[in-house]
Amino acid sequence: MGRAKEFDPEAALGTAMELFWERGYEATTMADLVAALGIGRASLYATFGGKRELYLRALDRYGACQDPRLLEELSAPGPALPGVRAVVLRFADEAAKATTRGRGCFVTNTAAELGARDAEAAHRVERSWAHVETLLHSALLRARAQGELPPKRDPATLARLLLVLLQGMRVVGKVSADPARVRDAAREALTLLD
Repeated sequence: MGRAKEFDPEAALGTAMELFWERGYEATTMADLVAALGIGRASLYATFGGKRELYLRALDRYGACQDPRLLEELSAPGPALPGVRAVVLRFADEAAKATTRGRGCFVTNTAAELGARDAEAAHRVERSWAHVETLLHSALLRARAQGELPPKRDPATLARLLLVLLQGMRVVGKVSADPARVRDAAREALTLLD
């Protein structure tokens, strides 16, 4: 009979997620993971597989627990455009905060670091982006149906534009010390909803 695990795999996965999110895939070594998780290398391999498998599981965990407000904000009853505007401005504020500078978004970081060379990572990024785009598209369709959005505006195209804006703000916010850069871009993009 095998020995029981002497650590909490979910807690270890959460720690790994934080480490990968902070450092990225390439800069995080197995030694870093072993030290941060407080488990032996053999336990890490037995529980999670290799570094890549652990990274992908950490990315899945991030996707499952990040931004729970998004669905709520974009599907609230009543007018739809206030929710869309609130999401865009919230993303801008989060990207502009000095406390999050350097960290960014784990999904966006994965797209930049691994997206072009790791099909599984790219698939997870695409799935995350498709989810956000679908939520935006649904809200914008509601807005047009309720007369909030001018008929000349295409909800599908606007949803894609806003998705690209949100991701771009996260990239710029990682490095830029000028919070006005992302906030100004967000406010200007929102004029397309008028």
